[in-house]
Amino acid sequence: MSRTGLVVVLLGILAAAAAAAESPRPNILWITCEDISPHLGCYGDTYAVTPHLDQLAREAVRFTQAFAPIGVCAPARSCLILGMYPPAVGTHHMRCTGLRPDFARCFSEYLRDAGYFCTNNVKTDYNFPPPKAAWDELSNQAHWRHRRAGQPFFAVFNFTTSHESQIRLPEAQYRRRLADFQLMPHDPARAPIPPYHPDAPEVRRDWARYADMISVMDRQVGGILRQLADDGLTDDTIVFFFSDHGAGMPRSKRWLYDSSLRVPLLIRFPKKYAHWAPAPPGSTTERMVSFVDFAPTVLSLAGVPIPKHMHGQPFLGPKAVEPRTYVFGFRDRMDERIDMIRAVRDRRYKYIRNYHPELPWFREQHISYMYEMPTMRVWQQLADAGKLSGPPAIFMAATKPAEELYDILADPHEVHNLADSPTHRETLHRLRKVLGDWQAEIIDLGFLPEADLRTRFGSKPPYTEVRREPSLYPYARIAAAADLASRPHESDPARLNELLRDSDPAVRYWAATGLGACGDRGKAHAKGLKEALQDSAPWVRVAAADALCRLGEFEPAVVVLTAALTDANEWVRLQAINVLDRLGERARSAAEAIDKARKDPNQYVVRVAEHAAARLKP
Repeated sequence: MSRTGLVVVLLGILAAAAAAAESPRPNILWITCEDISPHLGCYGDTYAVTPHLDQLAREAVRFTQAFAPIGVCAPARSCLILGMYPPAVGTHHMRCTGLRPDFARCFSEYLRDAGYFCTNNVKTDYNFPPPKAAWDELSNQAHWRHRRAGQPFFAVFNFTTSHESQIRLPEAQYRRRLADFQLMPHDPARAPIPPYHPDAPEVRRDWARYADMISVMDRQVGGILRQLADDGLTDDTIVFFFSDHGAGMPRSKRWLYDSSLRVPLLIRFPKKYAHWAPAPPGSTTERMVSFVDFAPTVLSLAGVPIPKHMHGQPFLGPKAVEPRTYVFGFRDRMDERIDMIRAVRDRRYKYIRNYHPELPWFREQHISYMYEMPTMRVWQQLADAGKLSGPPAIFMAATKPAEELYDILADPHEVHNLADSPTHRETLHRLRKVLGDWQAEIIDLGFLPEADLRTRFGSKPPYTEVRREPSLYPYARIAAAADLASRPHESDPARLNELLRDSDPAVRYWAATGLGACGDRGKAHAKGLKEALQDSAPWVRVAAADALCRLGEFEPAVVVLTAALTDANEWVRLQAINVLDRLGERARSAAEAIDKARKDPNQYVVRVAEHAAARLKP
C-alpha cells in the first residue's frame, strides 16, 4: 500500500473512532422495589391496581421469565452488583460480611470509569461494604439531576414500600399510609390465596395489604417517571423496573419456588435505542434472564467492556448472547436459621436439592422476623392444632425431601413433588446433573459450614484462594460427602462413619450430619459420633452432638452444645444454639447457658436464644 493510501486508511479509522466516541450513550434508570412477584395488572393480575406500571408496560418490553437467584434481599443484591453468583464469592448467607476479591468490582465502578454519573437512592445491602468508588452519590438525595451537563447517567431508585415489614404495620399507621396516597384498600374477601396458604382471615388480610402496598409503590414509580419526562430525558433513557425478589409472604420469600424467585421485569427503550429491544413496545418476551445477567447487560448497553470474571450473560445491547437454558437458585443461612438448598429451572421444570432434609421448612425453623407476619403465626397455630390438610400441611412437615421436582406449567404453585415419579425420572436425572455441573463450575462454597468458611481462608477472599490453591478446598470430596449425607434413606451409614475420620473438617461435618439424619440406621455408629465430640473443629463437634440427639443420646451431646455457646467463633455459637432450641425441654440442663446467650454480640444468636429460653419457661 502506498503512503497516501495508508494515510487515508488511518484517517478513516480515526474518523470512525471519533464518530463512535461522539455517539450518544444511553442513560440507564433502574427503578426497583422490594418483595413482590409479578402481581401487577400488566401481568394479568386482576386484583392489582397498578396504573403507572401498566402504562410503563405498554411502552416497554415485559419479561415473563425473569428470576432472582434467591428469595431474600442481601445475597440477591450481591449477585446484582457483582454479576457473580454469591455461593462462588462467599456472600451467599443472609446478612453476612463477605470478602469479595479486589478484582470483582461493583459494575457501577466500570460505568464511572467510562464517564457515567452513577447514583443510588439509596439501598446497597450487598453482603459486603459498598466501596466508595461504586457511586458518585449514595443517599436518599441521590439523583441524576446532580450530574454535569451532558453526562450520561446510571441511576437507581429503590422503593421499600412493598417490603414485607410494611404489610404488618400497626393498623392506625397503616391507614395513615393509605390516606397519604389517597388509596382505597383492597378487599380481603377478593384476595387470591395460593393453595399452599391456609384460607384464614389473617392470611386474606395480609394478601390484601400486600396488594395495597404494591399500589402505593406504583404511584411512587409514576413520580420518578414524571421527573424523567419533566427533565426531557425520556427519549435518552433506557428504563428498567424490577423487584429484588418475589412476594414477601411466607413460603414465598426466603425459598426457591417461583413465588420467591420470579420477578416482574419491564424494560422501556426510547426510539433511538429500539434496535436493542428484544420485542416491540407493549409486547412480551419469554427469554429466561437471571439477576446475574443484569450487570453484564448494563455494561453492554453502555458500551463498556464486560469483565471476564462475571458469571452472567448479557441479554441486551451489542454484546448480547444467545438465551440461556437454565436459571439457578440458592438458599443458605437465612437470618438465624441454618440451611442449604440449591435449585435449577428450565422453561418447564424446577429441580430443588435439599442438603439438610432432616430440617423442616418452618416447624422448628423459627425465623423471628418471618414470624412477625400474621399469616405465619396463624399457619403455625393451625398446624399445632392439627387443622391443616393438603398443600398447607406439606410445608409444616417435620422434614423435607432430599429432592423436589415440579412441572411449572401444570403446577405453577409447586405443590406436587414429582421427584419420585417414574414418568419424570429422565427429567430428574437431567436437572440433577445440570445443577451439579453448575455447582462444580462456580466452586460452590455452600458446602462449608459458615464457621469453617470464615476461618479456612483466613482474611483472604475465598473466591481467590480456592483458585490459587485448590487443595485448600477439596471441592469434589466435600461435595460428595454432602451428597451422601443428605440422602438419609439411601445413604450408607458405615461409609459415613468412615468419613468421620477424614482429614478435612467439612467432610467430617457432613458425615456427622448424615449419621444423625439416618435415624435408627445410624445408631450402630453412635460410638463414632461420641468420639467426634472431641473433634478439633468445633463445628464438627456441634454436628456430632446434633446427630447424637437425633439418635436419642442427649446427655453427652448437651454438654458439648453448652460449651459451644462460649466458642470464639460466632457461627459455632449460632450452630449450637440452633440445636439446643430444637431440643426444647431436653435442653433444660443448658438453661443457664441459653439465658446468657441472650446477650451474645451476634444478634442472630440472641434471637434463637430468646426463642429457646421462652420454650424452657416453667
